[in-house]
Amino acid sequence: MRPIFLPFFLACTLNLPAQPGSPRAGKLPQGYWGLDKSQPIIDKTQTVYLGPDLTGLSQGELKALDKLNEVGKLFQSLYERQRHPNAVQAATQLEQWDKRLGSPILTQNLLSLYRLNQGPVAVTTDNKRLPFLPVGDAPDGGGMYPADATKAELDAFLNANPAARNMILHPRTMVRRTTAANLQSDLSKLQQYPVLDVLHLGLKNQLQKLKVNPKAFYAVPYSLAYADELVRAYTLLTEAAIAVEKDDPEYAGFLRNRGRDLLSNDYESGDAAWVTGNFKNLNSQIGSYETYDDPLYGVKTFFSLNVLKSRREETQNLRKALQGIQALENALPYENHKRVKEDISVGVYDVISDFGQSRGGNSATILPNESLYGRRYGRTIMIRANILQNPDVFNANLKSFQVATQAAHSGDLTYEGGFYYTLWHEIGHYLGVDKTKDGEELDAALQENGDVYEEMKADLVSLFVADALHKQGYYTREQLRSVYAAGIRRVLQTNKPRRSQPYNTMQLMQWNFYLENGLLEYDAASQKMRINYDLYHPVVAKLLTKVLDIQYQGNKSASDQFIDQYTKWNEQLHEVIAKNIRDQQTFTFRLFKYAALGEKQHH
Repeated sequence: MRPIFLPFFLACTLNLPAQPGSPRAGKLPQGYWGLDKSQPIIDKTQTVYLGPDLTGLSQGELKALDKLNEVGKLFQSLYERQRHPNAVQAATQLEQWDKRLGSPILTQNLLSLYRLNQGPVAVTTDNKRLPFLPVGDAPDGGGMYPADATKAELDAFLNANPAARNMILHPRTMVRRTTAANLQSDLSKLQQYPVLDVLHLGLKNQLQKLKVNPKAFYAVPYSLAYADELVRAYTLLTEAAIAVEKDDPEYAGFLRNRGRDLLSNDYESGDAAWVTGNFKNLNSQIGSYETYDDPLYGVKTFFSLNVLKSRREETQNLRKALQGIQALENALPYENHKRVKEDISVGVYDVISDFGQSRGGNSATILPNESLYGRRYGRTIMIRANILQNPDVFNANLKSFQVATQAAHSGDLTYEGGFYYTLWHEIGHYLGVDKTKDGEELDAALQENGDVYEEMKADLVSLFVADALHKQGYYTREQLRSVYAAGIRRVLQTNKPRRSQPYNTMQLMQWNFYLENGLLEYDAASQKMRINYDLYHPVVAKLLTKVLDIQYQGNKSASDQFIDQYTKWNEQLHEVIAKNIRDQQTFTFRLFKYAALGEKQHH
């Protein structure tokens, strides 16, 4: 196919000045980081400003955008609370200190760290997670499980009470201890919002029947756990739908459905309207979908919202190109192939605003995740072009690739390679195993490993189908090599991953598998790797076969063993390359800001 070129977006770099010992520095109580800890991260942070042209939007669409941004602010607060139960309170106290001290660099740095990390726990330059505000470490289960609950305690409860498993491990429930205070609080919310009592018929009776036992657990739907925010979100989404009804009735219908979904805790109506809708200028991801932030079981979903502006011409061209998807599904190295919808909902967009889990440098998304809805309605792929095609991001990736690989590969990685690799990664989620041989959902069977294998599958599908796409004429030879180069860039790490990082974990697994099977060869003298492109397809096929089998078998123990086998970190190889990449990096972190939220572009 002809190459797709996407225009770049505005990006700028912000290095906040800091002078340790400055009279503006002020003082903060114990538990707040000083400049000695905050400034090294700020110095390594690039601020990226997203300000796409909105002149093509109608007045109704602009009004709907404002309403959606208000919902996004609610979701942002919910997401921070989901990750750390004391996050919002800690942020409020920090803002009060900032006002009392007159906005010195000391507190401004900490406010930037909070925004960067979406909470009070920072990722440091050596990939450690440390609280920079006086909140302590995040509980094992973040804000989604009782703060003092351990996985062993929850496992024991589930083993003794199997009937509670579905509710406890439901993707959109909050788990509580069965205390009198918790039960009374939930019953009071049901009384306060009769609509929730109607939509969750029988829930009140179930709560009233529970016997107080602080060692026992129960779960409530998000619509009850976050009743105040989600009832308000319903109102705002309805108002947004009214505003945009005349200009885009299908988008308005989606917003109405999604508002009701938030109260019912059942996303089917909204997902169906979303995936099958033919929207005009705007699209949005609204709700709780991804499970990456659940370190305990890997099943709880976290709130996100974005507003995207369609690049209609590029979207139309892309949809024409994506034909014959069933043949690619049938070619994957596993049995029991499924039927997939040939008409894939895919779009190329500019990000207008982002909130919660979707905020950041994510370049593409495919949703919904629930396999039942995927089979019924399909899924939608959203390519975030003004992030994916950012020249600063690409140049940083190119430098890392060139530092890690031999000079002969210096020209292999291009913009197109990253674009196509990302696109087919998202399609990779659409293909392959989506349930175990016993019909169990993958996240439920593999628990915290579910995301590791699902993301690795998507990576490998993108690389596996590349050979067939090249033979079909979809890729030129140069584009195929660039896609393969993007796959190598993907696996390079700048620090040893934490086991709680699903993306980094599966990337390290690929790196080690490629080294073991000769796709990559490390030369200690030059401290660089050679890519053996002739081995690319067979090695990827071998690893993909293993990953698909682990998903199909649904064996948690086997999934643990394979992760342990391929997450070794060699100080004389991985650390050498990682350090070389770190040494040439100007920036390690990126902080995103949005014109639509009234945020200013700094120079």
